[in-house]
Amino acid sequence: MCSPEEAALLQLEEVFSATLARINSFVLQPLLEAAPEPSDPWGRECLQLLQQLHRSSQQLWEVTEESLHSLQKRLRHPDSISLESLLLLHSADRVLQVHLEYLESYTSCVAVQAFQKAVKRRREYWQGQRKALQQLLSGMNSEGSVGTALVQALRQPLTRHVQQYVLLLLSLGDTVGERHPARELLVHAATVFGDLQSFMRQELDQAMATQALWHTLSSRLRDVLCTPAHRLLQDSQHIPVTVTPLRAERVLLFDDALVLLQGHSVYTFDLKLVWVEPGQDGCMFHLLTPEEEFSFCSKDPQGRVAWQWKVTQAVCQTLRGKRDFPVLGAGLEPSEPPTCRCGAYTFRAEGRFSQATYEGEWYWGRPHGKGTLKWPDGRNHVGDFCQGLEHGFGIRLVPQASEDKFDCYKCHWREGSMCGYGICEYSTSEVYKGYFQEGLRHGFGVLESTPQTPQPCRYTGHWERGQRSGYGIEEDGDRGERYIGMWQADQRHGPGVMVTQAGVCYQATFQADKMVGPGILLFEDDSLYEGTFTRDLTLVGKGKVTFPNGFTLQGSFGSGAGRGLHIQGVLDTAALPPDPGSTRKRQLGLGVFPVENRWQGVYGPFQDFVQAGCPGDLWEALLGFHVQSSRELRKSQEYLCRERTHPEDHAGRMEDILEELLQHRAPEALQQCLRKALNNSLHPLGKLLRTLMLTFQATYSGTGANKHLQGLAQEEVKQHAQELWAAYRGLLQVALQCKGQAPEEDEDAETRELHVHRLVLPLVLPSFYSELFTLYLLLHEREDSLYSQGIANLSLFPDTKLLEFLDVQKHLWPLKDLTLTTNQRYSLVRDRCFLSATECLQKMITTVDPREKLEVLERTYGEIEATVSRVLGQEHKLPMDDLLPLLIYVVSRAQIQHLGAEIHLIRDMMAPIHTGGLYDFLLTALESCYEHIQKEDMRLHRLPSR
Repeated sequence: MCSPEEAALLQLEEVFSATLARINSFVLQPLLEAAPEPSDPWGRECLQLLQQLHRSSQQLWEVTEESLHSLQKRLRHPDSISLESLLLLHSADRVLQVHLEYLESYTSCVAVQAFQKAVKRRREYWQGQRKALQQLLSGMNSEGSVGTALVQALRQPLTRHVQQYVLLLLSLGDTVGERHPARELLVHAATVFGDLQSFMRQELDQAMATQALWHTLSSRLRDVLCTPAHRLLQDSQHIPVTVTPLRAERVLLFDDALVLLQGHSVYTFDLKLVWVEPGQDGCMFHLLTPEEEFSFCSKDPQGRVAWQWKVTQAVCQTLRGKRDFPVLGAGLEPSEPPTCRCGAYTFRAEGRFSQATYEGEWYWGRPHGKGTLKWPDGRNHVGDFCQGLEHGFGIRLVPQASEDKFDCYKCHWREGSMCGYGICEYSTSEVYKGYFQEGLRHGFGVLESTPQTPQPCRYTGHWERGQRSGYGIEEDGDRGERYIGMWQADQRHGPGVMVTQAGVCYQATFQADKMVGPGILLFEDDSLYEGTFTRDLTLVGKGKVTFPNGFTLQGSFGSGAGRGLHIQGVLDTAALPPDPGSTRKRQLGLGVFPVENRWQGVYGPFQDFVQAGCPGDLWEALLGFHVQSSRELRKSQEYLCRERTHPEDHAGRMEDILEELLQHRAPEALQQCLRKALNNSLHPLGKLLRTLMLTFQATYSGTGANKHLQGLAQEEVKQHAQELWAAYRGLLQVALQCKGQAPEEDEDAETRELHVHRLVLPLVLPSFYSELFTLYLLLHEREDSLYSQGIANLSLFPDTKLLEFLDVQKHLWPLKDLTLTTNQRYSLVRDRCFLSATECLQKMITTVDPREKLEVLERTYGEIEATVSRVLGQEHKLPMDDLLPLLIYVVSRAQIQHLGAEIHLIRDMMAPIHTGGLYDFLLTALESCYEHIQKEDMRLHRLPSR
């Protein structure tokens, strides 16, 4: 059996449904029909609001009808249809949402006086409907305006209806027991409609207050501020407050904006970007906005509390993106707004950000976190911000005058300017990869133009405040030259070496891009000139020429138009031809560019990173960021910023790296650990090695492959190995410090040298080997040519004839190794004697490690002695007189190409600890064989006729 409350609910729904139908037909439809289309924007917006209200009213009527039908079914079949089947109970939230949508449409019309404006368009019609409105509304004043009557016509039925909902639902809840299945639904429905009743009262009051506000403002201010979304929450005319430093005449707090009025000026602040400083007492509190800070002062603490509370809750409401429900500040969310937010703002004040729009994360009134800046002139910046400035990784596009051209800066920023590593692509087709400081190129960097540019050029070296300064390499593709030397203020200044594609190179002193004083000029045929000359290699002034045959020409040199070179001096033809060794010693740059200072700009950032304790947020700024390919660099700003590794990931990776170093400190394990690190382009040591490889290739590949630079190159490789060891030691100290362990003691020079040659040099040498060995090849080309001729001649000898020619004692000949076929004699067999030693020596060229090459040589010596011991039937130690001819035999049969370059590279890169030891002795013996094979009797010897 149904309760009286259910019957009352049925009657309530019937009355409300009929009222909504009358309002729809008698009020809303006439407001929308038979009226000319408004020509002004405000009129069109009011019409749209009325149309939305009409749709909301229709939805409210439909849900009321649906609720009515559910009640009718319940009353007709109380036994079969349960109480919880009522729409008001099982779909209370849906019914509530329809009521809220209708309320929002209605209050928007009230706030902007849409009813009054619509009535004015059909004044005569609505004057005739006054009596009908009086019948629809109870208590309507016959002298009141029709617009006000329409407002009441839509308000009264709704408020009464919701009020009766609450009373009947509460009463119905009292009639059912605690364990009734519909108990929870009834409590929930009564709660939400009770909240709706409070919320309606608040919304209607705010809408009426907002409507009343427009009458107190001038038409100009009304046109600026009057929007359907605005709801007035507080007015300084009701609770006085003064604002400094602006001295506003009136303060208006809307639900989405704070407005300060000063004369005819309107200052509007989006509440999403307003911060209220908490915990303030007395009569004053402070507000922060992106560009200003205001102090609000009231007459008494009560006024301050009211304003501060209203502003705080309005900010919370705006950040949530919806009106508070049930009432302002009474929601479940925290009443204090978050300090970190997202929003958009256009800066107005003068400065770097003037007229720029920032969209992204904020903290206490400042851009902070991820964001985007866009200027009206087309500039834009995507990246990290800190306390209102670009800070961290960021990508900036700067348009240029030419169409579709822009500069792109992918850099790290510090306090508003580029600082740290960056990659910049310019509209001129130039690309810079390197370090910045205060927005200028500073430190190590590479500036390169594309080959298609009119004057292709590449600079690899140091910069200072945007200019080339310090040690640097410039490749001039147009002239076919490479300059290696010192710079100052973007000009060659100080000692420098110039290398040309033709093989000519010279060393001179430069001042303001011009050569000054005497220099050294080396020609491709090994002629040497010491004196003054011009950049186009014209000899002028006093100088001395030393020819390859030893002749010298000393005097004064000059030239004239069409007359060639004029010389006044002395030609000395008495000198003997120079020793090839002295020619090899003509190395440029040695002692002029201290090796420890050349690439300090590469080592420096790594050292700074280690000294700072290897923090994740400085990883990219100091060590550079990893990009798989140039194609990735051309992707969008948002993609690059999103796909980059975050500093937190760098910090985690750094912890793993340091932990691995601690676990692999034993020599064998350490070398494997270093090999893994150096081969990994994401590891700090791997990053450092790849940058050093870049500098080495920029200096010594291509045009720089000149034999007179071999000395510079080999000492540079050794220095790089030392610096990489020092880098490892720095990382290890950080790892120990992080674990709270005592740091390792400093190494002495001898121990450091041993570790560098044993652990690091074998690992890094392959990275530089191609360019380095090429320089050794060029430097020893003449000797290797003579050696090759000697090898070619000796290869014509059969084994026994060659042993005899080399004066190897016959009792040491391994004749048992010679397998003869039918009618074959010993004198015809070739490449059979000392075969194991020959094959062993050939393995020397399979490795680049000097120590491994020496070990191959040691095993070769062992194979020779083992063969001799087998021949003699007893263990035998070869004296030097017997070893040398046998070693010459093995070398001639191994036919190792460029043996001179191999020997000298081993000698230069060998660990000092081996000097005077067995390896030194064996290498000296091999060197003697090499020199012996070059001798004229080896090259000119021919076999006697048979």
